[in-house]
Amino acid sequence: MDKQSKRPLILFAIMLAMFVSAVEATIVATVMPGIVVDLGGFSLFSWVFSAYLLMQVMTIPIYGKLADMYGRKRIFAIGMFFFLLGSLLCGFSTSMEMLIISRLIQGIGAGAVQPMATTIVGDIYTKEERANIQGYLSSVWGISAVAGPIIGATIVTYLHWSWVFWVNIPLGILAVVIILIYLKEPVSQSKKQIDYGGAILLLLAIAPAMILFIQTGTSWYWTDAIFWLLLLLSCSSFYLFLKQEKRAAEPIMTLSLWKEKGVRIANIASFTAGAILLAISSFLPTFVQGSLFATPLVAGLTLTVISIGWPLSAMIAGRMMLKTGFRTTAVIGGVSLVVGSICYVLLNVLPFALIAAFGSFFIGVGMGFMTTTFIVSIQSTVPWNIRGEATSLNLFMRQLGGSVGVAFLGGILNYRIKQSLEEHHEQLSFEPSLDAVSALLEGEQLAALSSLEQSILQNGLSSGYQWLFMMLVMLAIVSLVFVLALPKGKPNQEKAVK
Repeated sequence: MDKQSKRPLILFAIMLAMFVSAVEATIVATVMPGIVVDLGGFSLFSWVFSAYLLMQVMTIPIYGKLADMYGRKRIFAIGMFFFLLGSLLCGFSTSMEMLIISRLIQGIGAGAVQPMATTIVGDIYTKEERANIQGYLSSVWGISAVAGPIIGATIVTYLHWSWVFWVNIPLGILAVVIILIYLKEPVSQSKKQIDYGGAILLLLAIAPAMILFIQTGTSWYWTDAIFWLLLLLSCSSFYLFLKQEKRAAEPIMTLSLWKEKGVRIANIASFTAGAILLAISSFLPTFVQGSLFATPLVAGLTLTVISIGWPLSAMIAGRMMLKTGFRTTAVIGGVSLVVGSICYVLLNVLPFALIAAFGSFFIGVGMGFMTTTFIVSIQSTVPWNIRGEATSLNLFMRQLGGSVGVAFLGGILNYRIKQSLEEHHEQLSFEPSLDAVSALLEGEQLAALSSLEQSILQNGLSSGYQWLFMMLVMLAIVSLVFVLALPKGKPNQEKAVK
């Protein structure tokens, strides 16, 4: 088989690996209510998503440099090994703590999939062919967004939730085997310096902050010593991270890029938008099932419409910014995020899954307008020789915002639910803990409660989500305020190479 004829097989393997990685977000969110019923630990709900996202975002820049040193094929296989090992362990989890550790392992592997996929495509296809091929790769995200809720709902209805994770294994093995057999690459063994110090310090800055967000108000309070110890560790690590990045030969985050106004604004808005997107992807299905009493399929489909609004608005944004400039298209995206977030707040008075779907559609529209504009504006703002690094930084900030946002908003959700239940503890026949909420997600447990207890639990869950949705509105407004300051330039107004 010659080189040309191998490329479709390699592309198929890449798309298969991307699908397995991308579908994790929607498929796991859809089955989380069933997992909570089985394993308990509603208070640890946020960690199932945060652990995966944190390790993924931390390992992406490291995998990219390792691939240049040791070859794409080898690093792809190593990444998939960790991803599939994590998937196997997730399915065998007997507690929420074990599931979270397994998701950490899964996230370590997931960090290799996206950078290796785009890099391999760049290696085997010509410049002229890459635009079409990138279209194929982009379609994987849309397909996974639609397929995830359907697959998840089917599995949780007819099989055990473990199969949501185990279904990854044969598909992932097939992708690895194809890549190992058919991808031939010269390995230059280039000497690149990996900023391990920066990666560890960033992890030590973010992880304690995420623990503070999720556990403060439920496991401890701001007056406790553990709160201040974690805060000190997070702040001091962040300070040391900034110093490390200034002196690192090849830093994880090039701080000089933040001096460009367009890059700075796009990165901050991407951080807040990423928090909104991942929070909705993680928490909405549980609300739709627990508060609106919809089926897992309906709950999953309220997320799916994000994948309808996103590509439609991205196509419109690409054409619109040529005429109106970056600021106008980004502002439309910011307004759409605000509208979508307000739709979720309205669920308190209009408790219908359709309203949640409208909210998700507008979130998708907002993300399409904003992400497309940010990428093009950054690439038009910075010189050619740092364009790739600046683009990667923007994607990094969006993913970082997602991991931190899920932890922060999950902490608010936990605190408000616990507070609401404790206000009515005298009327409950059980301990007013967060784990009691799992009764809303399982018919037999729900039937065993009195109508008053059911009402208290449902009101507690709705109250927690109302706070979460209001925080989404605030984050959306912050995003809008920043994009209003975005430069008005157009894509054809680029900086010269320096």
